[in-house]
Amino acid sequence: MSLETPLHRVQGLGPAHSGVGHFWRQRVTAVALIPLSIWLVIAVLGLVGTTEAEVAGFFQRPWNAILMGLFVVVACIHMSLGLQVVIDDYVHSPGQRIFLLLLNRAFAWVIAAACLIALLRITI
Repeated sequence: MSLETPLHRVQGLGPAHSGVGHFWRQRVTAVALIPLSIWLVIAVLGLVGTTEAEVAGFFQRPWNAILMGLFVVVACIHMSLGLQVVIDDYVHSPGQRIFLLLLNRAFAWVIAAACLIALLRITI
């Protein structure tokens, strides 16, 4: 016996009315981070002991800049989704929850923008 209405079961909506979309976005970003993290670890290990100029030269190569940009964006999205779950689970006041969710989203965007601007400044 389910407490969901038949319409909710058909639409796949849970008690938060957002369905499984959040769950899948978090899983997709986690899977996307696997190859990007492997690339980042290999890149960092290859750059150990190099100068700042060599690191800047590494990120001036288009593929390295693109992969680093993807890593930053996907990691920030994944971070925001994960923190959203924590806020939804542990903050019970509706006003505080909305404020923290907005702050979470803004923080993720600011971090992603700052990283991408820094990466653009290195590549140009």
